[in-house]
Amino acid sequence: MEADLIEVAWQDASGARRDVWLSPGAAPPERASAVGDRTTAAEAIARARGGEGLVYAGDYHNARQLLSAMARRLARGHRPGRGPPISAFRADRVRREEEARVLSRLVIPLAGNRDGWTIALRRAPDVAQACEEALGPAPARRGLLPLRDLLGIIGAHEWRRRGVAVAALNGRVHPHYGVYAPVRSEYVDLVAEACTRWPPAGKRVLDVGTGTGVLAILLALRGAAGVVACDLEARAVACARENATRFGVEDRVRAVEADLFPGAAPDDPAGPRYDLVVCNPPWIPGAPHGPLDRAVYDPDGSVLERFGLGLRAHLAPQGEGWLVLSDLAERAGLRRPGHVTDLAARGGLQVADAISTRPRHPRAKDAGDPLHALRAAETTSLYRLVRA
Repeated sequence: MEADLIEVAWQDASGARRDVWLSPGAAPPERASAVGDRTTAAEAIARARGGEGLVYAGDYHNARQLLSAMARRLARGHRPGRGPPISAFRADRVRREEEARVLSRLVIPLAGNRDGWTIALRRAPDVAQACEEALGPAPARRGLLPLRDLLGIIGAHEWRRRGVAVAALNGRVHPHYGVYAPVRSEYVDLVAEACTRWPPAGKRVLDVGTGTGVLAILLALRGAAGVVACDLEARAVACARENATRFGVEDRVRAVEADLFPGAAPDDPAGPRYDLVVCNPPWIPGAPHGPLDRAVYDPDGSVLERFGLGLRAHLAPQGEGWLVLSDLAERAGLRRPGHVTDLAARGGLQVADAISTRPRHPRAKDAGDPLHALRAAETTSLYRLVRA
């Protein structure tokens, strides 16, 4: 962190200050000043929309109440998009982008001491362990962090401590901060069904974009001879290794940092070949608004495109790929129907089989969601890709 310090200049009652910006995802404000327990949601939103950072000085619980009030007020100011599905989707993205930008302007001061991270507000909770897991060791200088980020860090710490139940594993996966948690079980259940139809026993497997390692662990437990679990994010690689150890498959799951496909070794210039390559890529073409969004939003569809066109070169002669993908983008008009079949053909592959399931996550049942109609009709499919 020390090598990439960004400072924020702001004013409080004692005069000018310069503190370190600590957010891993939100951009620092152009300017900042102090707010407190008497600041209203309307005032805070107006100042935040003007680009001002609001450094809270007062009671921690009041800061949380202000953030909630700001979120409610922003929600009341938006109306669901009308017209075709793509209009509703775009309106929802605009709403979420503004919400992320405005709410990230409410920031709190954090300090480091011999006990680690502390919040410099009255009645603040102990966040030392949660912040160290997410941000690393506390810096010597005081810093500023969006309260929204801090609440996410605290929530991630609880998920990491308690774990997320995964029925297909008959156990719990423990996500790290910034790593997408397997709370949507559809993709895991599809891979579990595929393991029954086309057993991976004895196969050399690559899990692309492993995240928590949930699919790599499942494939190892179903008999894969060895699984290379790769991810672009170092946090995910560490998370996958830890979870593989929890499930006792660390000898068959090797987590590595790589962008899609691991590079060739010096003694293997053509690169490794796999009997099975599994990928559950981000499924919506669009710009992510935060670190976790990168698991869902794929700018220009580039991740899916690179996977489809690069897969054949990484398959053994009789190898196959399992691509797990939601059709929400097709239903929203962001991707053409039949895109997977066309992409496979351009990559020298064909769709040999497919299995599908309907969504079971809570948002698919939330009639108040602006995208409820799209989410309720969504289908997630596992496409079995083989050489053409």
